[in-house]
Amino acid sequence: MQFGMVNIPVALYVATETTSKVSFNLLCPDHKTRIKNKRWCPVGEHEVAAVEKGYEYEKGQYVIFDDDDLEKLPLKSSRSIEIAGFIKTEELPGELYFQNAYYLEPDKGAQKPYALLLKTLENTGRVAIAKFALRERERLVSMRAHDNVLVLNTLHWPDEIRSSEDLSLPDDVKVVPAELKMAESLVEMMAMTFDPAEFHDEYRQAFQQIVDAKVKGNEDLVEAPEAEAETTVVDLMTALKASVARAKEEEKKVGRSSRSDKSKTARKKAS
Repeated sequence: MQFGMVNIPVALYVATETTSKVSFNLLCPDHKTRIKNKRWCPVGEHEVAAVEKGYEYEKGQYVIFDDDDLEKLPLKSSRSIEIAGFIKTEELPGELYFQNAYYLEPDKGAQKPYALLLKTLENTGRVAIAKFALRERERLVSMRAHDNVLVLNTLHWPDEIRSSEDLSLPDDVKVVPAELKMAESLVEMMAMTFDPAEFHDEYRQAFQQIVDAKVKGNEDLVEAPEAEAETTVVDLMTALKASVARAKEEEKKVGRSSRSDKSKTARKKAS
């Protein structure tokens, strides 16, 4: 990684993993065994064990590439993460640009310049923007400080971002001030501190219930929960008022539960 004239050798590690994905195998309907996908050459009419990488430069015409060829690409980014500059955090619309996340670990001899860049990003509140060749593509990437480590995010290129112009609201859609004030009240009622540990993917657990039931031959015993009855509302303001009222009731329940827990704790301490 190049920080001006400072070279910082780093290792790249995937920062996330998918643990909740349910995977299915494709089976033969008759024998209930996994099927095999064969690589087949339609010209020679034979199965292919080893393959080559080919780029189609004309219809039906290919140039052959191997790993050594890709290492020779005349790109600075194929050899290093070269920082182009630093931007303010709010200048990067992450909701559109972010792709995958990676941790950057410094080599033993690069810990001090790594720490310097890390602290500099923390103190300035800025994000580094760079280009980097990864998995046969040149990537636009960002780097920022997070929990005492540098995190690299691959980003979409600008021409990969679809325009939202056709989806924009028409000018004749107006928000009534009273409705806006009520909606803001609802947001404040539902305000929270984000703690990722409080959220769990329940899909895999529900899926496992079906698996267990099918193994035991009791799949009919598992039923989807009934959907909540829809409330008929007259207008938007009525719906907002009902939502605020329900949020207040939920807040009272949480408050009573919290007070009950405190009371139990106090009784335990007293005993």
